[in-house]
Amino acid sequence: MDSTLKQTLVDAIRNIPDYPKPGVVFRDITTLLGNARAFRRAVDELVHPYAGGKVDKVAGIEARGFIIGGAMAHQLSSGFVPIRKKGKLPHDTVRIAYSLEYGVDEMEMHRDAIVPGDKVILVDDLIATGGTAEAAVKLLQQMGADIVSACFIIDLPELGGRKKLEALGVNVRTLIAFDGH
Repeated sequence: MDSTLKQTLVDAIRNIPDYPKPGVVFRDITTLLGNARAFRRAVDELVHPYAGGKVDKVAGIEARGFIIGGAMAHQLSSGFVPIRKKGKLPHDTVRIAYSLEYGVDEMEMHRDAIVPGDKVILVDDLIATGGTAEAAVKLLQQMGADIVSACFIIDLPELGGRKKLEALGVNVRTLIAFDGH
């Protein structure tokens, strides 16, 4: 990826210091999503390695992963699978619990969203500690998905999320990285 693309993406992301707690810089991609050029370039770059290949589904993690994943699924002519917080899906679901910084949560997807052997790309806006993405990978694997890659616009490498996914045998693709939290 060229340096002008990286700079375009970095410039399009709003940094909010001390949110959600002191010492954390929140990387807000809503400004990137509102910038047509930056949004298009991010999606194009995420899709590029998989264009022309066989990707059956793109699975997006609630909520920003829906936006990015929907755009990717469209470009790849793939189906889209929403992975949501517990209780948000109306049909028969499969669920997995995962740890948060201060407790446990659950995410789910429709039981019929994945056919065993489906080639799936997992998508979210950012990988930090990796707890949510790790749970989504395990949920997809439990349903028999062949995970082609996990894609994120932003990596916070110091928090170790990428390593968690790679330890599960998942290829991780990110576009930019920021130091710190």
